[in-house]
Amino acid sequence: MSETSKKSPMDMVFASVTGIASFSVIIFIIGILYVLINESSLAIRQFGVIQFLTSADWDPVKNSFGALTNIYGTFLTTILSMVFAIPVAIGIAIFVTEISPNALKGPIGIAIELLAAIPSIIYGMWGLFTLSPIMSNYVEPFLKKITVGLPFVNIIFQGTPMGIDILTASVILSIMIIPFTASIARDSFNLTPSVVKESAYAIGATKWEVVKNVVLPYSKLGVFGGIVLSLGRALGETMAVAFVLGNNHRITTSLLDAAATITVTLANEFAEADTDIYLSSLFYLALVLFVMSFITLAIAKFFLLKAERKYSR
Repeated sequence: MSETSKKSPMDMVFASVTGIASFSVIIFIIGILYVLINESSLAIRQFGVIQFLTSADWDPVKNSFGALTNIYGTFLTTILSMVFAIPVAIGIAIFVTEISPNALKGPIGIAIELLAAIPSIIYGMWGLFTLSPIMSNYVEPFLKKITVGLPFVNIIFQGTPMGIDILTASVILSIMIIPFTASIARDSFNLTPSVVKESAYAIGATKWEVVKNVVLPYSKLGVFGGIVLSLGRALGETMAVAFVLGNNHRITTSLLDAAATITVTLANEFAEADTDIYLSSLFYLALVLFVMSFITLAIAKFFLLKAERKYSR
């Protein structure tokens, strides 16, 4: 064996340390999953899987628990926040990379990073004391007014505007995840080769055509990755949502009603769990959120790899 094929002691140490660090991630995930399954075993035996996931009953007094209302609230606030955040985030990234003067790129980039660094509890306090009154006094009455008489649309704006509801929680959540999508989309747009854009301009393409036909197709995988990260953040957010969502275990069609998410229920009720089945049901909710996050990210990863293979052909 030649000397070049031999591994030095430092190489072996380096490989061992990095290997241990990599496998520790898998160990942590398995450990968390084991604890969740073990602690929720009582609720699993009593309620089963189908009954727990499809039951809208959450009554600690009667020791009757179901996850449907929490799953509904989690998905609804997450989807709405993504609908609000993605166009704004991509618009910010396009402006910074393609339109903004050089003098503004630095300040806007710093502002985006600072927005991502703000703790979630500060978002929640700002939402409760500032955004919530704005929503209840101006935005939500306006939405109710313009949707009066519109079939199926006015249903989602029924009720009294209070500012502590699904709509306000979704707006807060969208503000929180905008920096993540915008930062990754901006970096992805910057990876587009200048020669490709210059070639498009040379044949007479407008700025909009360059962005639509060159920049976005070239960087779509990176943008999708940023959206996936934002989705994971939105699914697991707790404190900001807890301030402005309420804790109403009910499935509602109106965005002006309070609701409950898995994370908010865990934060609000964990200290109040005075029976074994109550505590086990909360751990069961945490297990459901763990599985939801895993499935969501796995599906996103599948489509990302599929798109990457198609794009690399």
